[in-house]
Amino acid sequence: MPARRTPARARRYAVIMAGGVGTRFWPHSRRRRPKQFLAIDGGRTLLQETARRLRGLVSPARVVVVAPRELAALVRRQLPTLPRENLVIEPAARGTAACLALAAAWIARRDPDAAMAVFPADHVIRDAARFRRCVTRAFEVAESEDCLVTFGIPPTSAETGYGYVAVGAPLRRSAPRVDWAARFVEKPDHATARRFLTSGRHLWNSGMFVWRVAVLRAALQRHAAALARALDALADPRRAVAAAARRAFRRLPLVSIDVALMERAARVAVVTATFDWSDVGSWAAMAALWGADAAGNASRGAALLIDCRDSIVYGATRLVAVLGADDLIVVDSPDAVLVCPRRRAQEVRRVVDALARRRYRHLR
Repeated sequence: MPARRTPARARRYAVIMAGGVGTRFWPHSRRRRPKQFLAIDGGRTLLQETARRLRGLVSPARVVVVAPRELAALVRRQLPTLPRENLVIEPAARGTAACLALAAAWIARRDPDAAMAVFPADHVIRDAARFRRCVTRAFEVAESEDCLVTFGIPPTSAETGYGYVAVGAPLRRSAPRVDWAARFVEKPDHATARRFLTSGRHLWNSGMFVWRVAVLRAALQRHAAALARALDALADPRRAVAAAARRAFRRLPLVSIDVALMERAARVAVVTATFDWSDVGSWAAMAALWGADAAGNASRGAALLIDCRDSIVYGATRLVAVLGADDLIVVDSPDAVLVCPRRRAQEVRRVVDALARRRYRHLR
């Protein structure tokens, strides 16, 4: 009598990437409490909301969180029901490519035929039902087509801070739509982004993925051999091999999964997201999340805006009064205050870099 095959749904894992420092959310985001551990859009933190969205997609026992050692205690505090062994510690911060090779190795030790979905811990997605439908479709495509799957976000503006995916031939037309990826494009200039916006063939690259572990391994062997070797070594159950692999991990190139693999792979499918999405890339994103008044102002906490337009103000610990300002960001925290033009919100990381060079290192 032939052996019974394990149903595909029972072999599905979800990986949450909880590393990163979120420098553009200073002064609330710090090295010891990055953006993903903040409650930016409500009572739960971004990490907690990410884990909550996975309910019904995979078993809680197959949710995996990858984080650096210095953030492990925060992860456990915010996700107390996460199985202890499901918190995978990065030996070093080597970018998303190494992070996902590490997560795939963890899963491969348990089920080499498994499929894994990958989500950053710092995105805001409010329509959880549509999100789950899109992820279910992505699992089905990854399992049936043996391809890498990414999620594309229909662009709403000529955004130069995102990468783009150009869609090619259709794979599945029924909603959510799935197409083959024609090419990936790194962050474009404004003129190119405007062209992408009107083309109808370009989507924002969301940084979320689904693939079978075996398909990922094969793709890495072809396009990123060092990462493939790391995956194989980390998946080895022998303790001595794993210890050597962790040391080798620290020497891996610092590279994103997009650059290392997605831009090079031949078989990549794109699920067009039908859910709302924000990567909350800077304080400028708060206008869309918090809602703006008739003058385009968005505020939280103790904030008083008079004769202001298109400004974002957060009074976290005291009253912040702003008079006659346009296109300004003001963010209060217990020990620091940020003031910058809204158009320069992406540059807040320069403040964090400057703190490291001066006597304010403790405020990073």
